[in-house]
Amino acid sequence: MYENLTLMRTATEVARHAGLRQDVVATNLANADTPGFRAMTLGSFADVVGDRPLATSRPGHLRGASEAGTLGMGRTSARAVDAGLEPAPNGNSVSVELEMVAAADVEREHNRALAIYRHAMTVLRAVTSGR
Repeated sequence: MYENLTLMRTATEVARHAGLRQDVVATNLANADTPGFRAMTLGSFADVVGDRPLATSRPGHLRGASEAGTLGMGRTSARAVDAGLEPAPNGNSVSVELEMVAAADVEREHNRALAIYRHAMTVLRAVTSGR
């Protein structure tokens, strides 16, 4: 029931994307000393869905939207790409400092998804309990 709500789907997608980003960061850190390893990166959720159409409830709502009733996300289609960092003499381009910053950013993204989900559940509980 709840997975049909746009807000819940969005929170789920943000959390899923944060998990993917955390996997990329963990892989980079695990290979920080591997000769020839190239650091990978995955953009933020906002970067991934930035150009997709907004949800509309009826034709003409938010003029210019391509299709009524679409969220424009589905499962995030982000792919990890080479971070483009300067490699060390051994060919490894992982920067532990940058990965720690990325890990903190991922944590914020995941916490944001959880906050959205918690708030939506609070609103649903209030509505269904009749308060």
